Amino acid sequence: MRALWATVLLVSASAHADLAETTAQYSAEADVSETCSVCHSLRYLDRAQGYDTPDEWSRVIASMVSLPAARDRAISAYLAGKYRHNPSKAPKLIAGETNIVIDEWVTPSLGQRTRDPIEAPNGDIWWTGMWASLVGRLDPSTGVMQEFSLPSAARPHSIVPDRDGFIWYTGNSNATIGRLDPTTGAIIEYPTKARDPHTAVFHPNGNLYFTSQHSNMLGRLNPTTGEITEIDTRRKPYGIKVGQDDDLFVAFNGTNAIGRMDPESLAVTYYDIPDEKTRIRRLDIDSDGHVWFVNSSLGKIGKLNVESGTVKQWDSPSGPLSHPYSMTVINDIVWYNESGMRPDALVRFDPTSERFQSWAVPSGVGIIRHTWKTQDGDLLIHQSSSNRVGRVRIAE
Repeated sequence: MRALWATVLLVSASAHADLAETTAQYSAEADVSETCSVCHSLRYLDRAQGYDTPDEWSRVIASMVSLPAARDRAISAYLAGKYRHNPSKAPKLIAGETNIVIDEWVTPSLGQRTRDPIEAPNGDIWWTGMWASLVGRLDPSTGVMQEFSLPSAARPHSIVPDRDGFIWYTGNSNATIGRLDPTTGAIIEYPTKARDPHTAVFHPNGNLYFTSQHSNMLGRLNPTTGEITEIDTRRKPYGIKVGQDDDLFVAFNGTNAIGRMDPESLAVTYYDIPDEKTRIRRLDIDSDGHVWFVNSSLGKIGKLNVESGTVKQWDSPSGPLSHPYSMTVINDIVWYNESGMRPDALVRFDPTSERFQSWAVPSGVGIIRHTWKTQDGDLLIHQSSSNRVGRVRIAE
């Protein structure tokens, strides 16, 4: 399927190049409408930060799709004229004392929608290319990357490594949980009742637990036996993490709640988060067992005390439209992003001082959707729209 798609793109590219160079009938506007809409809605151009020069647009385009020179020049000039830099999209950046270095790598297959990076036990960085049904491996010391094809219908939403180095993925489009053996490339698929497995996490008991957002289900897979147990739950379960007491905590993106699931019985209790408009995508756990979460719909982050049930929230620096998305807690410091801003902003929050600090992601035209703490205490990020995986090295 991917080979056929590549052939279609090459034929289309050749035809457009001929039009651009030999006729006056070529329309850059029509080309943008046709080409860009293959991967995303054109409304994202209206939401973009924009650029004032064709060269800037050309650099962004090159991270998304490969075009012949004539088309690239025409499209870049058109976009620079119509979608100029819009400062109203800029995040409100907060200065501070923490220093970071952000390394980024463009993944080999453009248009794959690189996302959800993780670190394997051996230190390799892995990502999923959801739109191309692949997973990729990066050696961060050399920059060498390798991609592994998965079943074409899988469209993996996220991945997680196990202690033996196998890579597990959620087959968001073919209702499976899959396991890749990086040594041989062999894949084992486990069918699910839910149609859209979303995010997964391994528990200390060895089982894999997962959410299925649009099926409104939670599940457990025993990797030894292959047995899968699934239950119905509240609307749109999204992120999932293991708490200090070994219960699992679940973020809900369809209602104002955080769920707490017993790993054995799969019984779920719910903490209702203030304001019915609250929608939560990701969460993480601090050293005291508190649950930190992004209130994506209201532009806030919050902390749930799981013993008392009390909730405290803080406004994100860029305001109610900042749309916090990912979240990872490292040494009790909260890291997340403001996905509604351009460029995408990476935010650090110190719960002790209640102070924020933030940075613009260098290539921040995409969206960080999930982050990961490395063994060295770094933060893995990505930019899905521009096919980048990144590492944030933190100097506290």
